Amino acid sequence: MLKKTFKIAVLAISITGVGFTAVAQKVQEPTNVPAEWSKAYQPFRIAGNLYYVGTYDLACYLITTPKGNILINTGLASSAAQIKANIEKLGFKFADTKILLTTQAHYDHMGAMAAIKKATGAKVMVDSGDAQVMEDGGKSDYALGGHGSTYEPVKVDRLLKDFDQVELGGTTLNMLHHPGHTKGSCSFIFDTKDSKGYYRVLIANMPTIVTEKKFADVKAYPTIAKDYAYTLKAMKGLTFDLWVSSHASQFGLHTKHKPGDTYNPAAFKDQKGYDKQIEELQQEFNKRIAVR
Repeated sequence: MLKKTFKIAVLAISITGVGFTAVAQKVQEPTNVPAEWSKAYQPFRIAGNLYYVGTYDLACYLITTPKGNILINTGLASSAAQIKANIEKLGFKFADTKILLTTQAHYDHMGAMAAIKKATGAKVMVDSGDAQVMEDGGKSDYALGGHGSTYEPVKVDRLLKDFDQVELGGTTLNMLHHPGHTKGSCSFIFDTKDSKGYYRVLIANMPTIVTEKKFADVKAYPTIAKDYAYTLKAMKGLTFDLWVSSHASQFGLHTKHKPGDTYNPAAFKDQKGYDKQIEELQQEFNKRIAVR
Protein backbone atom coordinates (compact mmCIF):
# COMPACT_ATOMS: atom_id res chain seq x y z
CA MET A 1 0.00 0.00 0.00
CA LEU A 2 1.37 3.38 -0.90
CA LYS A 3 2.30 5.80 1.88
CA LYS A 4 -0.24 8.37 0.72
CA THR A 5 -3.14 5.94 0.79
CA PHE A 6 -2.11 4.63 4.19
CA LYS A 7 -2.20 8.14 5.62
CA ILE A 8 -5.75 8.33 4.34
CA ALA A 9 -6.56 5.00 5.94
CA VAL A 10 -4.99 5.85 9.28
CA LEU A 11 -6.74 9.20 9.44
CA ALA A 12 -10.01 7.68 8.30
CA ILE A 13 -11.24 6.87 11.75
CA SER A 14 -14.28 8.79 10.76
CA ILE A 15 -15.49 5.27 10.16
CA THR A 16 -19.02 4.00 10.11
CA GLY A 17 -20.46 0.53 10.67
CA VAL A 18 -20.99 -1.60 7.60
CA GLY A 19 -24.07 -3.16 9.11
CA PHE A 20 -23.12 -6.66 10.17
CA THR A 21 -21.76 -8.41 13.24
CA ALA A 22 -19.02 -11.01 13.56
CA VAL A 23 -17.88 -12.86 16.65
CA ALA A 24 -19.99 -10.54 18.84
CA GLN A 25 -18.19 -7.43 17.67
CA LYS A 26 -19.18 -4.72 15.24
CA VAL A 27 -17.15 -4.45 12.08
CA GLN A 28 -16.30 -0.94 10.94
CA GLU A 29 -14.60 -0.57 7.58
CA PRO A 30 -13.10 2.89 6.96
CA THR A 31 -15.09 4.87 4.41
CA ASN A 32 -12.79 7.80 3.62
CA VAL A 33 -10.65 5.85 1.18
CA PRO A 34 -9.56 6.41 -2.44
CA ALA A 35 -12.28 5.86 -5.03
CA GLU A 36 -9.83 3.72 -7.03
CA TRP A 37 -10.04 1.05 -4.33
CA SER A 38 -13.63 0.17 -5.27
CA LYS A 39 -13.70 1.29 -8.92
CA ALA A 40 -14.39 -1.60 -11.29
CA TYR A 41 -11.68 -2.90 -13.61
CA GLN A 42 -11.87 -5.37 -16.47
CA PRO A 43 -10.28 -8.73 -15.56
CA PHE A 44 -7.57 -10.13 -17.80
CA ARG A 45 -4.96 -12.83 -18.18
CA ILE A 46 -1.50 -11.76 -17.00
CA ALA A 47 0.56 -14.84 -17.82
CA GLY A 48 -0.07 -18.56 -18.01
CA ASN A 49 -2.65 -19.46 -15.36
CA LEU A 50 -2.42 -16.09 -13.55
CA TYR A 51 -5.28 -13.59 -13.93
CA TYR A 52 -6.11 -10.15 -12.55
CA VAL A 53 -9.58 -10.07 -10.96
CA GLY A 54 -9.31 -7.07 -8.64
CA THR A 55 -10.52 -3.48 -8.69
CA TYR A 56 -8.82 -0.51 -10.34
CA ASP A 57 -6.17 -0.36 -7.59
CA LEU A 58 -6.72 -3.18 -5.11
CA ALA A 59 -5.01 -6.09 -6.83
CA CYS A 60 -6.60 -9.53 -6.54
CA TYR A 61 -5.15 -12.50 -8.39
CA LEU A 62 -6.71 -15.74 -9.57
CA ILE A 63 -4.45 -18.73 -10.22
CA THR A 64 -6.33 -21.48 -12.03
CA THR A 65 -5.58 -25.21 -11.91
CA PRO A 66 -7.34 -28.45 -12.95
CA LYS A 67 -8.13 -29.10 -9.27
CA GLY A 68 -9.63 -25.71 -8.49
CA ASN A 69 -8.37 -22.17 -8.13
CA ILE A 70 -6.39 -19.97 -5.76
CA LEU A 71 -7.49 -16.40 -4.99
CA ILE A 72 -4.96 -13.94 -3.55
CA ASN A 73 -6.45 -10.84 -1.82
CA THR A 74 -10.11 -9.81 -1.78
CA GLY A 75 -10.22 -6.01 -1.65
CA LEU A 76 -12.81 -4.14 0.41
CA ALA A 77 -15.97 -5.77 1.77
CA SER A 78 -17.96 -4.45 -1.19
CA SER A 79 -15.54 -6.10 -3.65
CA ALA A 80 -16.94 -9.62 -3.22
CA ALA A 81 -19.51 -9.18 -5.97
CA GLN A 82 -16.94 -7.60 -8.32
CA ILE A 83 -14.46 -10.41 -7.78
CA LYS A 84 -17.12 -13.05 -8.39
CA ALA A 85 -18.24 -11.27 -11.57
CA ASN A 86 -14.65 -10.88 -12.77
CA ILE A 87 -13.89 -14.57 -12.24
CA GLU A 88 -17.02 -15.58 -14.13
CA LYS A 89 -16.35 -13.07 -16.91
CA LEU A 90 -13.05 -14.86 -17.53
CA GLY A 91 -14.94 -18.12 -17.91
CA PHE A 92 -14.15 -19.69 -14.53
CA LYS A 93 -16.46 -20.83 -11.75
CA PHE A 94 -16.47 -18.82 -8.53
CA ALA A 95 -17.32 -22.02 -6.66
CA ASP A 96 -14.04 -23.56 -7.84
CA THR A 97 -12.09 -21.26 -5.50
CA LYS A 98 -10.33 -23.74 -3.20
CA ILE A 99 -7.62 -21.67 -1.49
CA LEU A 100 -7.66 -18.08 -0.21
CA LEU A 101 -4.40 -16.22 0.43
CA THR A 102 -3.47 -12.64 1.25
CA THR A 103 -0.32 -10.56 0.94
CA GLN A 104 -1.20 -8.58 4.07
CA ALA A 105 -3.96 -8.64 6.67
CA HIS A 106 -5.27 -5.09 6.20
CA TYR A 107 -8.92 -4.33 5.49
CA ASP A 108 -8.28 -3.19 1.92
CA HIS A 109 -7.06 -6.70 1.03
CA MET A 110 -9.13 -8.70 3.53
CA GLY A 111 -12.53 -6.99 3.40
CA ALA A 112 -14.36 -9.65 1.38
CA MET A 113 -12.42 -12.72 2.49
CA ALA A 114 -14.86 -13.96 5.13
CA ALA A 115 -17.77 -13.68 2.68
CA ILE A 116 -15.85 -15.45 -0.10
CA LYS A 117 -14.71 -18.19 2.29
CA LYS A 118 -18.32 -18.74 3.35
CA ALA A 119 -19.62 -18.74 -0.24
CA THR A 120 -17.01 -21.11 -1.68
CA GLY A 121 -15.82 -23.19 1.27
CA ALA A 122 -12.22 -22.32 0.35
CA LYS A 123 -9.42 -22.90 2.86
CA VAL A 124 -7.71 -19.78 4.20
CA MET A 125 -3.94 -19.88 4.53
CA VAL A 126 -1.91 -17.03 6.01
CA ASP A 127 1.60 -16.09 7.05
CA SER A 128 1.68 -16.93 10.77
CA GLY A 129 2.66 -13.35 11.60
CA ASP A 130 -0.77 -12.13 10.47
CA ALA A 131 -2.88 -14.94 11.92
CA GLN A 132 -4.02 -13.12 15.06
CA VAL A 133 -4.85 -9.96 13.15
CA MET A 134 -6.82 -11.92 10.56
CA GLU A 135 -8.83 -13.72 13.23
CA ASP A 136 -9.74 -10.51 15.07
CA GLY A 137 -10.55 -8.59 11.90
CA GLY A 138 -7.64 -6.17 12.12
CA LYS A 139 -8.38 -5.19 15.71
CA SER A 140 -4.85 -5.97 16.96
CA ASP A 141 -2.93 -4.54 13.98
CA TYR A 142 -0.01 -2.50 15.29
CA ALA A 143 -0.72 0.50 13.03
CA LEU A 144 -4.36 0.38 11.91
CA GLY A 145 -5.77 -1.45 14.94
CA GLY A 146 -7.07 -0.22 18.25
CA HIS A 147 -10.46 0.89 16.94
CA GLY A 148 -12.24 -2.45 16.70
CA SER A 149 -12.46 -4.77 13.73
CA THR A 150 -12.11 -3.18 10.28
CA TYR A 151 -13.13 -6.35 8.45
CA GLU A 152 -15.02 -9.51 9.32
CA PRO A 153 -12.74 -11.87 11.26
CA VAL A 154 -11.62 -14.91 9.31
CA LYS A 155 -10.80 -18.35 10.69
CA VAL A 156 -7.38 -19.55 9.58
CA ASP A 157 -7.16 -23.08 8.19
CA ARG A 158 -3.40 -23.26 7.71
CA LEU A 159 -0.49 -21.24 9.08
CA LEU A 160 2.38 -20.56 6.70
CA LYS A 161 6.00 -19.79 7.45
CA ASP A 162 8.81 -18.50 5.25
CA PHE A 163 9.35 -20.65 2.11
CA ASP A 164 6.30 -22.84 2.79
CA GLN A 165 4.63 -24.17 -0.34
CA VAL A 166 1.00 -23.90 -1.32
CA GLU A 167 0.15 -26.60 -3.86
CA LEU A 168 -2.95 -27.17 -5.95
CA GLY A 169 -3.50 -28.93 -9.25
CA GLY A 170 0.11 -28.96 -10.35
CA THR A 171 0.84 -25.33 -9.41
CA THR A 172 3.16 -24.64 -6.48
CA LEU A 173 3.45 -21.22 -4.86
CA ASN A 174 6.32 -20.45 -2.51
CA MET A 175 5.39 -18.02 0.26
CA LEU A 176 8.06 -15.46 1.12
CA HIS A 177 7.85 -13.86 4.58
CA HIS A 178 8.27 -10.09 4.04
CA PRO A 179 7.29 -8.48 7.37
CA GLY A 180 7.18 -4.81 8.27
CA HIS A 181 4.09 -3.48 6.53
CA THR A 182 2.25 -5.97 8.72
CA LYS A 183 3.86 -8.58 10.97
CA GLY A 184 2.94 -11.24 8.43
CA SER A 185 3.20 -9.42 5.13
CA CYS A 186 4.29 -11.82 2.44
CA SER A 187 4.93 -12.28 -1.24
CA PHE A 188 4.40 -15.30 -3.46
CA ILE A 189 6.60 -16.62 -6.24
CA PHE A 190 5.72 -19.40 -8.66
CA ASP A 191 6.27 -20.76 -12.15
CA THR A 192 3.69 -20.69 -14.90
CA LYS A 193 3.69 -21.30 -18.62
CA ASP A 194 1.87 -20.71 -21.89
CA SER A 195 2.36 -21.89 -25.46
CA LYS A 196 5.43 -19.67 -25.85
CA GLY A 197 7.37 -20.55 -22.71
CA TYR A 198 7.79 -20.46 -18.95
CA TYR A 199 7.64 -17.51 -16.55
CA ARG A 200 8.73 -17.11 -12.94
CA VAL A 201 6.22 -14.71 -11.44
CA LEU A 202 6.57 -12.64 -8.27
CA ILE A 203 3.42 -11.37 -6.56
CA ALA A 204 5.13 -8.83 -4.33
CA ASN A 205 3.99 -7.10 -1.19
CA MET A 206 5.99 -3.88 -1.28
CA PRO A 207 7.32 -2.87 2.18
CA THR A 208 5.78 0.57 2.43
CA ILE A 209 5.87 2.16 5.88
CA VAL A 210 2.48 2.40 7.55
CA THR A 211 3.08 4.03 10.90
CA GLU A 212 3.75 7.74 11.40
CA LYS A 213 5.49 6.96 14.70
CA LYS A 214 9.21 6.59 15.21
CA PHE A 215 10.04 2.91 15.04
CA ALA A 216 11.29 2.98 18.63
CA ASP A 217 7.85 4.18 19.74
CA VAL A 218 5.95 1.30 18.12
CA LYS A 219 5.71 -0.74 21.32
CA ALA A 220 3.29 -3.26 19.80
CA TYR A 221 5.93 -4.24 17.24
CA PRO A 222 9.39 -4.06 18.82
CA THR A 223 11.12 -5.77 15.86
CA ILE A 224 9.64 -3.45 13.23
CA ALA A 225 12.93 -1.84 12.14
CA LYS A 226 14.69 -5.21 12.01
CA ASP A 227 11.85 -6.69 9.96
CA TYR A 228 11.78 -3.87 7.43
CA ALA A 229 15.56 -4.14 7.01
CA TYR A 230 15.29 -7.89 6.48
CA THR A 231 12.49 -7.55 3.94
CA LEU A 232 14.23 -4.89 1.87
CA LYS A 233 17.38 -7.00 1.69
CA ALA A 234 15.42 -10.15 0.84
CA MET A 235 13.43 -8.47 -1.91
CA LYS A 236 16.55 -7.09 -3.53
CA GLY A 237 17.85 -10.64 -3.88
CA LEU A 238 14.84 -12.09 -5.69
CA THR A 239 15.03 -13.31 -9.27
CA PHE A 240 11.94 -13.48 -11.48
CA ASP A 241 10.69 -12.87 -15.00
CA LEU A 242 7.47 -10.97 -14.29
CA TRP A 243 6.18 -9.09 -11.26
CA VAL A 244 2.97 -7.60 -9.91
CA SER A 245 2.02 -6.30 -6.46
CA SER A 246 -0.72 -5.76 -3.87
CA HIS A 247 -1.75 -2.45 -5.44
CA ALA A 248 -2.05 -1.85 -9.17
CA SER A 249 -0.48 1.58 -8.72
CA GLN A 250 2.68 0.04 -7.26
CA PHE A 251 3.58 -1.90 -10.41
CA GLY A 252 2.18 0.57 -12.93
CA LEU A 253 -0.66 -1.63 -14.13
CA HIS A 254 -2.48 1.16 -15.91
CA THR A 255 0.51 2.09 -18.05
CA LYS A 256 1.31 -1.55 -18.84
CA HIS A 257 -2.20 -2.77 -19.62
CA LYS A 258 -5.33 -1.10 -20.94
CA PRO A 259 -8.74 -2.81 -20.91
CA GLY A 260 -9.10 -4.71 -24.15
CA ASP A 261 -5.37 -5.18 -24.73
CA THR A 262 -4.31 -8.53 -26.12
CA TYR A 263 -2.53 -11.09 -23.96
CA ASN A 264 1.02 -9.83 -23.35
CA PRO A 265 3.04 -11.26 -20.44
CA ALA A 266 6.10 -9.26 -21.52
CA ALA A 267 4.39 -6.07 -20.32
CA PHE A 268 5.01 -7.23 -16.75
CA LYS A 269 8.75 -7.89 -16.96
CA ASP A 270 9.90 -4.43 -15.82
CA GLN A 271 12.93 -5.25 -13.66
CA LYS A 272 13.86 -1.55 -13.67
CA GLY A 273 10.47 -0.60 -12.28
CA TYR A 274 10.79 -3.13 -9.49
CA ASP A 275 14.32 -2.02 -8.62
CA LYS A 276 13.21 1.62 -8.56
CA GLN A 277 10.33 0.85 -6.21
CA ILE A 278 12.58 -1.07 -3.82
CA GLU A 279 15.26 1.64 -3.87
CA GLU A 280 12.70 4.34 -3.05
CA LEU A 281 11.41 2.24 -0.16
CA GLN A 282 14.99 1.69 1.04
CA GLN A 283 15.56 5.45 1.05
CA GLU A 284 12.37 6.03 3.01
CA PHE A 285 13.41 3.38 5.52
CA ASN A 286 16.86 4.95 5.87
CA LYS A 287 15.27 8.32 6.64
CA ARG A 288 13.04 6.78 9.26
CA ILE A 289 15.78 4.93 11.12
CA ALA A 290 17.90 8.08 11.11
CA VAL A 291 15.27 9.79 13.25
CA ARG A 292 15.93 9.26 16.93
